[in-house]
Amino acid sequence: MNPRPSPTKSKSASPAVVLLSGGLDSTTVLAVARSEGFDVSALTFSYGQRHSSEVDAARRIARSAGVVRHHVVDIDLSVFGGSALTADIPVPKDRDLHPSSPTAKEIPVTYVPARNTIFLSYALALAEVAGASNIFIGVNALDYSGYPDCRPEYIQAFEKMANLATRAGVEGSTRMTIRTPLISLTKAAIIKLGTSLGVDYSATTSCYDPGARGEACGRCDACQLRLKGFSEAGLEDPIDYAVKRERAPGGSARRAGKLAR
Repeated sequence: MNPRPSPTKSKSASPAVVLLSGGLDSTTVLAVARSEGFDVSALTFSYGQRHSSEVDAARRIARSAGVVRHHVVDIDLSVFGGSALTADIPVPKDRDLHPSSPTAKEIPVTYVPARNTIFLSYALALAEVAGASNIFIGVNALDYSGYPDCRPEYIQAFEKMANLATRAGVEGSTRMTIRTPLISLTKAAIIKLGTSLGVDYSATTSCYDPGARGEACGRCDACQLRLKGFSEAGLEDPIDYAVKRERAPGGSARRAGKLAR
């Protein structure tokens, strides 16, 4: 990623914490924070997820973006399980994600219980130590899989709690703000924004069930939403897919075949 430099960037730039998963959304948020002139501390979690490719991607992206520091924190949510991302539960494939479909209204089994609450709590601790008042997270309430901890009301509640639960908030020296620049954007709009900021999406990973070589499955919720976003943005997704599915009129999917790269 080579985000365009901000005219406000200086030696006295304000610190910020960015939750960086290695995925499309968080990488775009990192570019937004950098474009606004923040000195970024990136925070990534190895949380017992079923594959490590996203952590590897986050390391590469952080190095490329020139963050001030990159923390990779080891926690093990697999001890609780309860999710297809942290337990031996099949990842759902080929779900109908059209807004009018019954499945689109369900919270899928790829939801990791309390994940964003846990991640934001770590980010809050880092922000206090770093003297940061801005925490960036790439949640989205439009083109997403229906997770409860991606909604605006959740973010508002966490921000209120953050200012009640920290020394900086109680003393009034710093007001913590949870920044969600993508929350009301479609996936296509997110991709266009990132592209305008110089994001290299070939470095990102989104798939819930990648293959042995790291290729995306093309069929899980994350792959479907990503492909839909690139299609609607009029751009080609630069990552490798085992099976790539194009969006047909009316929101259904059709198989485009295996990609050979």
